[in-house]
Amino acid sequence: MQRIPALNPETTTGKTKELFNAVQGKLGAVPNLMRTLGNSAAVLNGYLSFSGALGESSIGAKLGEQIALTVANANGCEYCNAAHSYIGEKLVKLDAETIAAAREGRATDAKSEAALTFARTILEKKGNVSDEDIDELKDAGYNDAAIAEIIAHTALNIFTNYFNNATKVVVDFPEAELVETAAVV
Repeated sequence: MQRIPALNPETTTGKTKELFNAVQGKLGAVPNLMRTLGNSAAVLNGYLSFSGALGESSIGAKLGEQIALTVANANGCEYCNAAHSYIGEKLVKLDAETIAAAREGRATDAKSEAALTFARTILEKKGNVSDEDIDELKDAGYNDAAIAEIIAHTALNIFTNYFNNATKVVVDFPEAELVETAAVV
């Protein structure tokens, strides 16, 4: 059972209502995650602002979705796994092989693989990555801006994973099976 209610966008008021209207206009619906984040307009606004800024990142939406899938499976987040599987397929046009690989923290090309490996390293080392970890990204062809964006995408997804796991947000996307072996312990 969900621990914090998902608000009804039709009955909210104030800043949360404004944010829900913006989400509705962009997505055509207000997903349960955002309806639950909306219990605090500050939290919802922070999430939307961070997510929106990363939407303009140089690494692109496809890699951003792969990072989201890698992090979701590593953290055992059913909601984010389902949401990003759907978004990856329907909106970003990732193929089934790429989605399946990302759930396992792998990629179908070496450069993306380096980014996903780094995202998992961030999780495993709780952010305390080594010089060698950064050098591997640079060797794969990522510049400093892209490295910062990979870290930021990872952090944003840690936030949503932890929020969903802690509050048990009801999944309102087509279910997608978590890859248990991808979990970071």
